[in-house]
Amino acid sequence: MDTDDLRRRLSRDLDPEMREQPGLSALNQGIVGLIVFSILMAVAETETALVEGHTWVFDSLSLVLFVAFGAEYAARLWIAPLNPRFGSSLRYARTPAAILDLLVLISFLLPLLGLEAALLRMIRIVRLVRLARLGRYSLALQMIGAAVTDRRYELGVSVIIASGLMLLSSTALYLAEGAHQPENFGSIPRAMWWSVATLTTVGYGDIVPVTVTGRIFAAVTALTGIGIIAIPTGILAGAFSDALRRARGRGD
Repeated sequence: MDTDDLRRRLSRDLDPEMREQPGLSALNQGIVGLIVFSILMAVAETETALVEGHTWVFDSLSLVLFVAFGAEYAARLWIAPLNPRFGSSLRYARTPAAILDLLVLISFLLPLLGLEAALLRMIRIVRLVRLARLGRYSLALQMIGAAVTDRRYELGVSVIIASGLMLLSSTALYLAEGAHQPENFGSIPRAMWWSVATLTTVGYGDIVPVTVTGRIFAAVTALTGIGIIAIPTGILAGAFSDALRRARGRGD
C-alpha cells in the first residue's frame, strides 16, 4: 500500500465526514474509549487518597495517552487536505476541534514537567474539556448543537426576558426588604442571589422576605419563575424534535 492509499484509508477511518458507511469506524470507537478513560482518570486524579503513593501510575498513563492522542492529532493534520471542507492542514489546525485537541495534549504534557501543585490541580480540571471532543463522534451531541443553533434567537429572547425579570424582582425586594434585612437585600446586587434562586424555582431558603410587601413580590416572582423555566424548555423540545426528524430523513 503506497502513501496516498494509506492516507485515503486513514481519512475514511479517522474523519467521520469522509466515511461512507453509517456509524463510527473501529478506529474512532477506540479513540472514544480512550477519551472516556482519560476523563475518568482526570476525575480520579482529584482524589488525593487515590493519587498518593500511585503518582507513577497516573504519570505513566498520562504519557501513554499523550502519545496516543498526539498520534491522532498528527494523523488528522495529515489527512485534513483530503476533506474538501478544510483543503489544507493549516486550515484544519485553526478549527475549534483542532485547537481543543491541542489543549488536551498540553494538559497531558505540562504535569509531566513538574509544575507546582496549585497549577497541577487546575490542569487536571482543564483535562475534563476532553468531554467536548465526544461531540465529534456523537450524533446525539451534534443534534443538541444543531437544535441550540437553530433556536439561538428564541433562546436569546428568553434569556433577555429572564434577565429583565431578575432585575425587576431584585429591585422590588431591595425596596421592600432593604431596610429590614440590609445584609441580604441592602442593595440590588445583594438581592440578585435571592432572585436567581427564586426564579429558577430552586428555593434554597437561606434568604426569605419578612415584610408583607416583600412576600407578595416573592410570590409573584416564584410564580413567574415557573413560566420562565418553561419557555426555553419548550423552545428546545421543538428544536430537538425538528433535528431528530431531519436526521431520520437523512437516514442517520
